[in-house]
Amino acid sequence: MTAVGLPTPGGPEALVPEQRPVPVPGAGEILVKVAAAGVNRPDVMQRKGLYPPPPGASDIPGLEIAGEVVALGAGVTSWKIGDKVCALVSGGGYAEYCLADEGAALPVPAGLSMVEAAALPETFFTVWTNVFDLAGLKAGESFLVHGGTSGIGTTAIQLAKAFGATVLTTAGSPEKCEVCRSLGADLAIDYKAEDFVAAVKAKTGKGVNVILDMVGGSYIGRNYEAAAPQGRIVQIAFMEGSKVQIDFMRLMLKRLSHMGSTLRSRPEAEKSVIAASLKEKVWPLIEAGKVKPVLDQTFPLEKASEAHARMETSAHIGKIMLKVG
Repeated sequence: MTAVGLPTPGGPEALVPEQRPVPVPGAGEILVKVAAAGVNRPDVMQRKGLYPPPPGASDIPGLEIAGEVVALGAGVTSWKIGDKVCALVSGGGYAEYCLADEGAALPVPAGLSMVEAAALPETFFTVWTNVFDLAGLKAGESFLVHGGTSGIGTTAIQLAKAFGATVLTTAGSPEKCEVCRSLGADLAIDYKAEDFVAAVKAKTGKGVNVILDMVGGSYIGRNYEAAAPQGRIVQIAFMEGSKVQIDFMRLMLKRLSHMGSTLRSRPEAEKSVIAASLKEKVWPLIEAGKVKPVLDQTFPLEKASEAHARMETSAHIGKIMLKVG
């Protein structure tokens, strides 16, 4: 099969199409003939040598796919050959065939193309487990997500709004802010033109109940300022850096909770629980057209380097995708 390898860490040009053996599914695994795969920030970090795959995972980048089941490992009962699925994987997505744990796969929602379906797993699993499971966002609460036009941001805006929250977000231009509002954001803040802390307080009075942050760095202390008393902050990445000098007094006085999580290295059993929640609570919203993946550009698998170059401009709105075949 054709796959995109990473012989040595580096820039986008480090991604090189090559020939690999088709993987064989083990117990509890399905083999998917990949139609499309998503491109995500963790892929960029892996390419740079900053985020190695977990033990036992493929060294091929790619954390989400959609396609057709073509082989079953021992004990698989959830799927049959010919089923159309999208799946969260621990690696291997940038390829013509990819293994997935049967519990981390979901049916392609009715009405979606394979490219759209492949845009779902990484961001929807991430937003659900962090915003709803970990931070416990509830209807009537307020929610702030940074980077509103990223794949995570566009997903978080829609899901938080669909489940009854007041949604605030930051984005890097008036045009991006308008996209956020079109997705349901009640307030979109151009962080290059105004202070998001002041804007959040002006909108909410006491601050927001839940914050989803992938920026880190200077945003950590500012999130403490923007949070309401007893607010919950979930850290899922550190684009501005993971080391910062900070005064924790605000965290104590406001009784804040600052949590963090990763998804890729979690046990498959935990991912299966997330998948089951998504199938029950979110897939009906997608099939009803109330929530949708937002797509930026789609590149052929062999042009994965161009897809990464696009992501590094930060000009994209929504998901950058690879089409296979």
